[in-house]
Amino acid sequence: MKLVTENFLLAISIFFIGILSSIIISKLSKIFFKKISKRTKTNFDDFIFEVISGIIKPIGFILSFYFSIDYFFADEITFISVLLNIQKLFILIITIKALNKVLIRSLTESTSKINDSSISSMISSLTPLIKALTWTIGSIFFLQNIGVQMTAIWALLSAGGIGAGLALKDPVQEFFEYITILLDKPFQKGEFIKSDGVLGMVERVGVRSSRIRSINGEVIVMSNSALTNGIISNYAQMEKRRLVHKLGVVYETSPKLMKLIPAIIQKIVEETKDASFDRCHFTDFGDFSLNFELVYYIPTNNYLAAMEAQQSINLKIIEEFASNNIDFAFPTQTLNIESNKAK
Repeated sequence: MKLVTENFLLAISIFFIGILSSIIISKLSKIFFKKISKRTKTNFDDFIFEVISGIIKPIGFILSFYFSIDYFFADEITFISVLLNIQKLFILIITIKALNKVLIRSLTESTSKINDSSISSMISSLTPLIKALTWTIGSIFFLQNIGVQMTAIWALLSAGGIGAGLALKDPVQEFFEYITILLDKPFQKGEFIKSDGVLGMVERVGVRSSRIRSINGEVIVMSNSALTNGIISNYAQMEKRRLVHKLGVVYETSPKLMKLIPAIIQKIVEETKDASFDRCHFTDFGDFSLNFELVYYIPTNNYLAAMEAQQSINLKIIEEFASNNIDFAFPTQTLNIESNKAK
C-alpha cells in the first residue's frame, strides 16, 4: 500500500512538473520567437512562431499525463498501452492541425503575390489535397508507431489505388488538361475563341470542362482535353484584325473610273474610325465583273467594334459608288443568237 502511495505521489509530481514546465516553455518560446520575428519584415514567420507556441502547452500537458500514467501503471501492460496510444493520437492530431495551418498559410502567401487570378485559383484549390495528404501520412505514421502490420494495408491500398486509377483515368486526365490551360494560357475567362467549329466567349474554365457562350446565346460545354487537343483561334489576343474584301464592278465601267476606285476606297477607310487602310487593287477579270481586292485592318480585338467599322465602310462605298455612277456587278449571262438565212 505504501508503495502504491509513493508511486501515486511520484506520478502526480511528474504530471504537475510537466504541466509547469510546459507553461514556462510556452511563455519563454513566445518571448524568444517575438525577438526573432522583429528582425524580419514578413508576417509569415510570426504566424509560424504563433502556431508553434500554441501547440507547446497542449502537447506538454498530454506528455505530462503520458509519463505520469506510464510510471504509475507500469505493470498494467494492456491498459497502459491503450491509454498511451490514445495520447499519441491526440498529439498527432494537434501536430497535423498545426502543420496544415502553416502549409495553407504558406499557400495563401504565395498566391497573394501572383497577379494571375487563374493560377491563384488553381493553387488555392489544392488546399483540400494538401490536407488529405498530411492526414494520410500522419495516419500511416500512427499505425506503424502503435505496431500495426502494414503489409496487408499496403497491399489493400495498392489494389485500391490501381482500381481507383482505372476508374478515375478520365477525370485525372481532364484535371491535368485544366492545369495545362491555366499554365499555358491558350485562352482565359472572358476571351472570344473558336475551337472545333464552336465560336463564342469563354465563361468558365473548370477542372473537368469549360463553358463557352456561343454567338447564338446557348452555353456549350466542352471537355478540357477536346480544347487542348484541338486547334484554338483566340480572337481576344489579336492586336489587330485583318479584313479582306472582294468588290466587283460591271465591265461597262470606264478606264477613268477604274483608276478612281482605289483612291475612293482608300479615302473611305482612312476616314473611318477604328480602321487602317492597307491596299486596294484591280486584281482580275472575272466572268461577269472587274474585280478589286480591298485589305484593311481594325486595330482592336473587339469583334463588335470590327463589325461596326466594316459596316460603316461598306455603306460609304455604296454611297460613293452611287454618286460616281459606278455600278456593282452581279451574276449575268449574255446570249448572242444568230439567225441562219436560207441561201
